[in-house]
Amino acid sequence: MSATQAKPTPEATSPGTYAAKAYAAQSPTSNMAAINIHRRTPKPKDVQIEILYCGICDTDLHFVRNEFANIMPTTYPCVPGHEIVGRVTQIGTAVTKFKEGDLAAVGCMVDSDRTCEACREGEEQFCASQPIFTYNGPDHHLGGVTYGGYSESVVVDEDFVLRVPKNLDLAATAPLLCAGITTYSPLRHANVRAGLKVGIVGLGGLGHMGVKLATALGAHVVVFTTSPQKTADAVRLGAKDVVNSRSDAEMQKHVNTFDYILDTIPAKHDINAYVNLLKRDGMLNFVGVPSEPVPLAIAGYSSGARKLADLLSAVYGRPKKCSTSVVSTMSLLTSRLLKYNRSTKRMSAC
Repeated sequence: MSATQAKPTPEATSPGTYAAKAYAAQSPTSNMAAINIHRRTPKPKDVQIEILYCGICDTDLHFVRNEFANIMPTTYPCVPGHEIVGRVTQIGTAVTKFKEGDLAAVGCMVDSDRTCEACREGEEQFCASQPIFTYNGPDHHLGGVTYGGYSESVVVDEDFVLRVPKNLDLAATAPLLCAGITTYSPLRHANVRAGLKVGIVGLGGLGHMGVKLATALGAHVVVFTTSPQKTADAVRLGAKDVVNSRSDAEMQKHVNTFDYILDTIPAKHDINAYVNLLKRDGMLNFVGVPSEPVPLAIAGYSSGARKLADLLSAVYGRPKKCSTSVVSTMSLLTSRLLKYNRSTKRMSAC
């Protein structure tokens, strides 16, 4: 499948819409550039949000470059961004959960069919019709595709908007809408705690969150990296040991010793190298999203009753669960005097 081109966005607004400034890619090879887009004016259940911060996720890069073409080709122009934090500026007549001036956030999805079994059970991320993603998803209101958080505002049904406590650092909160819950949710699901040996594969956006959170939960954390220059950072973040994953000798020292390994790498790599590092009943959990297939040797799992898990559903989790996870993640980091490493820049300066 190949990328598609949406109809050009007209300069004049249509009835029921308003103009918003945004940054978009016009093709897989273009730079991000300023553009005017249309947002719908709030319907009865809608919340309009002035976007104050939006994190940059590796998934944004994949979509901008159309690297998921085989499963979800990008429609251009593409306005990415699904780590949105802002302030409510207008609400629809039937909104009950928000008022103007509230702090609010939007994660990776903005709607679902609401009728399938998964949706009725509060698991909209598994919507049988596929959830409507914050960008590059079908826009059932205006046509075309949804536009994300690289914009000055967004309008979302209140059921897919998250509350943000006033005491949180908003710039540090934005990345928790994806990187934070993508690592926090599987770590909690696996009951990571003191006494467990936990591996974190990769030390990027997801990886450094995984190190901090697993450390805060009391685990003995080991980082796997192909970049030895990241050793000092890994230790500073809480790792007790750092392994060069390209060294067979270093990897061999850890055979059959891990209770849990969180693989955060978003590119093709040898996942089988980590299987033999797991104890019996140990789990290897993937949260990175490589844009091409990754070979899996089944024998390594069957020989040791080891488990393979993919909890990417954490990213697209139902709003109530997502909101709770974001607040819990920030609370956990704050209680350990930790924060998400971040830097900020005005969009106009990019």
